[in-house]
This record gives sequence, C-alpha cells and structure tokens, in this order.
Amino acid sequence: MLKVEDRGIDRAAILNREGVRIAAACSIENLMDDEFWLHLNDRQYYVKPPKREKITSEEITRLGDVQALVAQLYEALHVGEHQVQKERELNGKLEQLNEKLGPLEAKKNELDQKAARKTNALTWVGLGLMSVQFGVLARLTWWEYSWDIMEPVTYFVTYGTAMAAYAYFVLTKQEYLLPDVKDRQHLITLHKAAKKAGVNLAEYNDIKRQIAEIEHDLRRLRDPLYMHLPAPPPKTKTFSASEIAFAKKQQQKASLELQQAAVGVGGDSVLKTKH
Repeated sequence: MLKVEDRGIDRAAILNREGVRIAAACSIENLMDDEFWLHLNDRQYYVKPPKREKITSEEITRLGDVQALVAQLYEALHVGEHQVQKERELNGKLEQLNEKLGPLEAKKNELDQKAARKTNALTWVGLGLMSVQFGVLARLTWWEYSWDIMEPVTYFVTYGTAMAAYAYFVLTKQEYLLPDVKDRQHLITLHKAAKKAGVNLAEYNDIKRQIAEIEHDLRRLRDPLYMHLPAPPPKTKTFSASEIAFAKKQQQKASLELQQAAVGVGGDSVLKTKH
C-alpha cells in the first residue's frame, strides 16, 4: 500500500518488537494494538501508537439497546406514513392491471367457452365410436361368425386399446385418465383458438400473476400484526332463541325435580318423628 502511494519507496516492512515480520493481511486495527518497527528502504522507525480504550460488553449492550430504541422510534414515526404510501402505490398498480386484464379476460372467457363446447363434442364422438365398435363386434359374433372366431379378434382389439393408452403415456408423459385427457384437449383447443384470434395468453397469465402478488402484498399490509394493532377480541358464542328457550325449560324442569325431592325427604322425616 505504501509503495502504491509513494513511488520513492522500494522496500517496506513492518516488524513487531521481537523482530518478527507482520503479515500484510494484518488489519490496521490489530496493528495499532502494540508497538512495532516500520522499515522504509534503509531507514527504521519505531512506532508507539496511542493507547485506545476498549469497549466493554456492557457498553456494547447499552449501544445495542440505544440502537433498538432509535429503530422503534423511527418505526413509530414513519411506519404509518410508509404503509399508507405503499398501499396507495399498490392500489394504483392493481387498477392499471385490472384495466389491462378486462379486454383479455372477456376474449379469454369467449375462447374458453368455445373450447369447452368442442371438447365436449369430442367426448361424445368418442362414445359414439365405442358404440359403433361394440355393434360391429356384436354383429360379427352372433350373426356373421361365431365366438370361436371372434374371440382372438376381441383379444387383439383389447390389447390394441392398451397399447394406445401406453402410447399416450409415452408421448405426453401423463397417465391415461379420462379427466386429465379432457383437460389436456381443452387446453390444446384453447391455445390454438387464442393463436388464431391473436390473444396473448402469456400476457394474460403474467397479468394474473402480478395481480395475485399485489393482492397478497395488500393483505400483508392490512394484517393487524404487521400494522402493530391489537389483536381482535375473541368472538363470543351466540345462541338462537330456540336454544335459549330449551335451556330455560331444562332449568325449570331441574328446579321442579329438586323441589319434589326436597318435599319427599321432608315427609319421610316427619313420619319418622311421629313413630
């Protein structure tokens, strides 16, 4: 460091009092804790740094308490203003995003309905093809040929269906479940229709994601714990009129039973005294 600041210094070294050279990685703070020798070229200087007062653990704790108190005061004076400003900013962004989302939402809902109708039609077409297959196999089994001839045919038809389901898994990496197949076909139809209509679904999804994030931030801002508000009082249980009337009847019935029991005990004691 000294060589960089002063080009006239060719050699620079720092040694402790015992003559051991101090490494360049030693910090200035540690170097100033003790006396040392400074060698510059052919000259030697004995350096006696002034004594420093070391901070005790109690003073460090006191400084930490002061810093915490200052932070609490700053938060108490500025957190309300900051929250109001942040909430206004988030509400403004939310309004802008909702304005952008409105036209896209209308177009997307329209395309979604068309895709749902087309997917529903394809499911009915599949049911129709299965019915035709059943009718053809039944015709060949009971009218044209016999079961002995058609049994291998039905086996290969069943095995071919299993192969088709496995091929679906290989191509799509999804299990062949009818609800999943319907959802996949719905999404494919929706994206094709959106591409033809010029609707950017990626932009729509990005706006929806931003709206969800802003709404989450607003819920956090309005949280009583975040705003340092007292917790809401616990809700007291309310009873309906029928429940109150039933409880009164039970109470009256219990009091009558107690009175009858007391009268019975009193009568028995009177009879015993007469005898």
